[in-house]
Amino acid sequence: MDVVALGELLIDFTDNGVSGQGNPIFEANPGGAPCNVLSCLQKLGHPTAFIGKVGKDSFGKLLEAAVKEQGICTEGLLFDEEVPTTLAFVHTKQDGDRDFSFCRNPGADMMLGKEEVSRELIQSAKIFHFGSLSMTSERAEAATKYAVETAKANGTLVSFDPNLRPPLWKNLQMAKEKIQYGLSQCDILKISDNEVEFMTGEKDIEKGVQELLKEYHIPLVCATMGRDGSKAFCRGSIAIGEPFHSEKTVETTGAGDTFCGCMLHFVLQHGLDGFTQESLQEMLSFANAAACLVTTKKGALRVMPSIKEIEGFRRENG
Repeated sequence: MDVVALGELLIDFTDNGVSGQGNPIFEANPGGAPCNVLSCLQKLGHPTAFIGKVGKDSFGKLLEAAVKEQGICTEGLLFDEEVPTTLAFVHTKQDGDRDFSFCRNPGADMMLGKEEVSRELIQSAKIFHFGSLSMTSERAEAATKYAVETAKANGTLVSFDPNLRPPLWKNLQMAKEKIQYGLSQCDILKISDNEVEFMTGEKDIEKGVQELLKEYHIPLVCATMGRDGSKAFCRGSIAIGEPFHSEKTVETTGAGDTFCGCMLHFVLQHGLDGFTQESLQEMLSFANAAACLVTTKKGALRVMPSIKEIEGFRRENG
């Protein structure tokens, strides 16, 4: 495997109009940040595998089918007999940004146990990827840390995306502590502007990232800034990625996950020691274009763009 990810796999219910009775209609889109990242990587030509848990219910079966459909290995996907699949309701604002509501008290993704994590799958990977949401329960946190320890002992690169979702934490201090763990373990970090501010108190992205680099010495950090583009920080070099915009944008679900998948695609191509200023710049342009493209469709896992689509979009909008 090129990349193995562990974490949440869930249903994103997204706005899809209003019924004849005036009730909001929601579309059940397969989602969950780690699997969205893997779906992007599959489209870019990389073999991937997922480790996680869903409920033994109709939504769990739907998710299993969607993941297999993308070509992602489901050897590490388990079914919980008692706890249902996690559901997220994504309310899209006029500017395309989102509010989240969750049915997860608990959800099946929180029930993954340390003993259920496939050591062999992780050892087969070049990169192991995870986020903070698999640490919202003690059981899943133990599984996450076991997976990270296995990856590091194997010499596998560790990738981390905080993916801060405040409603899913008992308190934000706990969220900060778990994100600090991820920062202390990773070789590759994808982090958003609001997460930089949450962790450092800095609204200035560059100052905030420099604080994180000073404390955690992460070899590659990519910071996303929504409509303002992105920045990459790699062993003293800084690159700025200009944003892409589209009039066809319908929602931003999965944009950050798409960016993350593209970032890992370039790491697999160049290695952490092989980046030049030019290749960092190319990575950001490619990832920004792909992230913009995915906002023109609903959902994320099933609609990741291909290399041909991304390059065509760059040519048309560069």
